[in-house]
Amino acid sequence: MADSPTARKVSNPKTRFNWRVSDFIRRMMVWWFELRARITGRGYYCSTLAGEEDYNITVNSDLTVSCCCQDYDGSGHIGDLRKNTFEEIYFGPVAQRFRDRLAKGKMAIPTCVRCTIKRLPPKATPPKPQLPYRGMLLENTVLCNVDCIGCAREGAANIRSSKRIPLEELGRMADLVHQLKMEKLFYLNLGEPFLSPTICQELPLLRAKNPDCWILVSTNGILLNTDAKREAALSLSHILFSVHGISNKMSAKYMLEGSFEKAHAAMKAMVAYRDARGLGQPVLEWKYLLFNWNDQPKAIQRAIEMAKEIGVDIISFWPTHNPFYGMSWRYHLGWMNHIGVKCWKGREVILRPDNVVTKRFH
Repeated sequence: MADSPTARKVSNPKTRFNWRVSDFIRRMMVWWFELRARITGRGYYCSTLAGEEDYNITVNSDLTVSCCCQDYDGSGHIGDLRKNTFEEIYFGPVAQRFRDRLAKGKMAIPTCVRCTIKRLPPKATPPKPQLPYRGMLLENTVLCNVDCIGCAREGAANIRSSKRIPLEELGRMADLVHQLKMEKLFYLNLGEPFLSPTICQELPLLRAKNPDCWILVSTNGILLNTDAKREAALSLSHILFSVHGISNKMSAKYMLEGSFEKAHAAMKAMVAYRDARGLGQPVLEWKYLLFNWNDQPKAIQRAIEMAKEIGVDIISFWPTHNPFYGMSWRYHLGWMNHIGVKCWKGREVILRPDNVVTKRFH
C-alpha cells in the first residue's frame, strides 16, 4: 500500500515519521478489526453516524462535512454544504455506505479503528440513524501558528479548497447549529481558531444565534493576546488552553514554534479579564497533554501550582499515544492516580469549583 496522503504532505521530518508509523499501526488495526468480525460474525456501527455522540461530526473550513475529527486526508468526507443540506449529507449515499460497510464488519475508513465504532450483538442490525443534536465540530480555519508533532494538519490544509470560513458563511453555519438544536458546539478542529482575522465577530455571532448552546474553543493561547479578542471570548462557555509543559524547552518537544511564556501569559490575562467583570464563564481550563518528557512528579506538581497562581478553573492531564514514542508510561502504570480525580480526559484538578459548570462538558 502506498504511503497515505497524510504522510506524504507533512513537511516536518518528526511529524512525517510519526505519521508514517501511525498509518502503519492503523492499517494493522484495520486488519485485526475486520478479521475479528469475520471470525465472530459480529459487525460494527458508528455511534457518530447514528446520532448518539456529542463529538466528531465536523464542518470543515471549506464547508465539507467529515464523519470524524481526524479526517486528515479527506477519506471521511460525507458531503459538501455548498451543494447539499446537512440532512441530505447525513442521510446521503456516502454516509450510508459507511454505515453499511461497518455493519458487514468492514472499516468504512482506516480512522474508524480509533473512533466511535461499536460492536453489534450477534445477528443484530445497527440502530436507525437520527440527526445529531448533542454536539458537532466547526472549523473556522485550518491554518495554525504552531506545528504539533501529533497533528497532521498540513495534510488536511492541502486538500481544503478554502482555508477559513468567511464571516457570511459562518453566519449560515451558526444558523445550522441552531436548526439542529445542538447542545454543544466545539469551535475547533485542525487549526487555531484565534488565527482567523474575524474571530472578534465570529464568537459573538455564534452566541447571538445560539444563546443556550455550550460553546467550547481549544487554543494554544498565543494569539488570544488583545482585549478585543478577550472580549469576544467572553461569548464562549469554555476555553481549553493547550499548553503541554511548564517551560519553553518542555512544551517545544511537542508544539514546535510555540511559546510557553506567551501561552501562560494569555491564560493569566484571560482569567484577569473575566474576573474583573465578575463573570463565571467562560470556564478556563489548562489542557496538559502527557508525554514521557513532561510527566515527572516535579513537573506535574509545578504545573498545578502555576495553575493555582494564575487562577484558571481547571488543570487537566490528558494521556495520548501520539506521537507513539512520547507515551506517558507513568500515567499508564498508575503512578499518577493520586492526582486530582479520574475523568474521561485522564485526570483533572478542579481549582475553582464555584466557577465550574459541570453538567455540559464534564
